[in-house]
Amino acid sequence: MRTLIVGATGGIGAAAARAFAAQSGPLWLSARHRERLETLAAELGAEARPADLGYESHVSALLEGLTELDTVVYAAGAALPSPLAEADPARVRAVWNANYFGALWLLKHGLGRLAPGGRMYLLGARPELVTVRGFSQYAASKAALARAAEVARLEARGVGITLVLPPAVDTELWAQVGRVPRGALAPGVVAQALLEDRSGPGQTELRIGA
Repeated sequence: MRTLIVGATGGIGAAAARAFAAQSGPLWLSARHRERLETLAAELGAEARPADLGYESHVSALLEGLTELDTVVYAAGAALPSPLAEADPARVRAVWNANYFGALWLLKHGLGRLAPGGRMYLLGARPELVTVRGFSQYAASKAALARAAEVARLEARGVGITLVLPPAVDTELWAQVGRVPRGALAPGVVAQALLEDRSGPGQTELRIGA
């Protein structure tokens, strides 16, 4: 299986990288932080492809030479919560780049590189869990991602697009908030769900956990 994991140094991304590394076939990993990425890639025998997802040119470049991909996992994300009255342009851009624009550029440049029957997984968020104070940009960017995925399915031919909707997951993202919610899933649970879904026909929406 030829697999690309984007956002590979995050909690879910790293867990997915380890899960898919156990499958036969080449593995490519991408993230912004080069040192962490190269360490993980060396551990898993994968190829590291650093990229800043806020730039379309970076996403296009990381896909150069990659064809007939079977699976692409987009696991990048950022929260950076704050009240709307205190919205900071740089932080807002960082959230949208991670949660929406990076995925948009990956859809644009990556869908055509999937093999027939290939599948792209996009990490979304359940609206009922993120419509809370301080999360306006996180909730809005994840909602935009869901709608973009919906339209992309109408335009894609011969490949699948799955929006992944886990509950809270115990990752570094919660350091931006202050604490991990009680009952949060381990990243490995999400990674295993992706692997199990990929072994079947796939679905348009993958809800994980309660």
